[in-house]
Amino acid sequence: MIPAIEKASLEEIKQLQEQKLKQTLEYLSGNSPYYKALFAKHKVDIRSIKTIEDLQRLPVTTKTDLQENNDAFFCVPMHKIIDYATTSGTLGNPVTFGLTDKDLDRLAYNEAISFACAGIQEGDVVQLMTTLDRKFMAGLAYFLGLRKLGAGVIRVGAGIPELQWDSILKYNPKYLIAVPSFLLKMIEFAEANHIDYNASSVKGVICIGESLRNQDFSPSVLAEKITGKWNVQLFSTYASTEMSTAFTECQQLKGGHHHPELIITEVLDEDNKPVAEGESGELTITTLGIEALPLLRFKTGDIVKLHTDPCLCGRNTMRVGPVVGRKQHMIKYKGTTLYPPAMHDLLTYFEAIQNHIIEISTNDLGTDEILIRIAAKENTEELLTQIKDHFRAKLRVTPKVEFAPADVLHKLVFSPMSRKPTHFIDNRN
Repeated sequence: MIPAIEKASLEEIKQLQEQKLKQTLEYLSGNSPYYKALFAKHKVDIRSIKTIEDLQRLPVTTKTDLQENNDAFFCVPMHKIIDYATTSGTLGNPVTFGLTDKDLDRLAYNEAISFACAGIQEGDVVQLMTTLDRKFMAGLAYFLGLRKLGAGVIRVGAGIPELQWDSILKYNPKYLIAVPSFLLKMIEFAEANHIDYNASSVKGVICIGESLRNQDFSPSVLAEKITGKWNVQLFSTYASTEMSTAFTECQQLKGGHHHPELIITEVLDEDNKPVAEGESGELTITTLGIEALPLLRFKTGDIVKLHTDPCLCGRNTMRVGPVVGRKQHMIKYKGTTLYPPAMHDLLTYFEAIQNHIIEISTNDLGTDEILIRIAAKENTEELLTQIKDHFRAKLRVTPKVEFAPADVLHKLVFSPMSRKPTHFIDNRN
């Protein structure tokens, strides 16, 4: 199930995107109060924007813009909204996204071709280990996509290893959709309860919310810990509510494939200019074919690198590499630039660490301070020394590390108000 456009030539892909960009600009100009005002303020003649390169003449949209002007981004009357979703904003309050009936169809199409990219086929049974409630878009998107693909869905929801295993052993799913760190808890429960997990029906896992790859696409420590015990194939996927689009790995495991019929991607530097090919920058997207709340040059806050070399799967679309980090989460510590994913991966290396949280604050000098709180099997000075030495060797700096009660950290990491584990808290001024 590879859409023809994804196997087309690069010139044909560009032509399609430019045609859809023209339609998007006309739609925004006619229906979006926010973009109408933006075009007027900057004296933008949308007829002059004809190519992907011309996008650079348009202003970017930030998460703060979206939060401060949420209602003005809607392009349809509220009676056309079929589903309401929310995502976090930069100013504390969540941002509301509405989806029309056509938007839900587009969401289903996106997930269907994304799951097919990872190898899920009609008739496969998939266990959905994430929530469909609390106004999260992801769980609904997964369900709609699997339904469109013709796969069976077991809606178990998040957490509770015993319930997950009961369902796996009863319904024999071929794939799971899960947060990868939770798979370690699945393995731990199986071993404690004499479940032969390598003899189970599960062959692959679509992993959400946490990175599985290093920048060279080699497996992360987390991925190696899982596959070192459980013989399953792990597929990484990257998406966000704002995009209503996913970038999912194919069998080659070399980055998430772009769906050019759904989204235009740019990678920008600090001055909102395109980075050189092969360089990292902030992923900036323009959504295509969305009715309720389309976005133009929206800065996601995620630092990524694009890969344009041909993929052996036959798709000619570019691929998004592993997220380096979130721009707003960048840490300057003792002269070194750090991102939480790198620290998270180092902590996952230690078998003795059961859970962790990285807290960033501003010290008396006005610079970034790092505190890592860990729950460990045994609280020993030797472990603290090993962790600090490992940080010094890999990242050239040593943050403050202290032990914390396991139950306290568990409540912070697995908040009922988040569909993903929270391993990073930013308390900076």
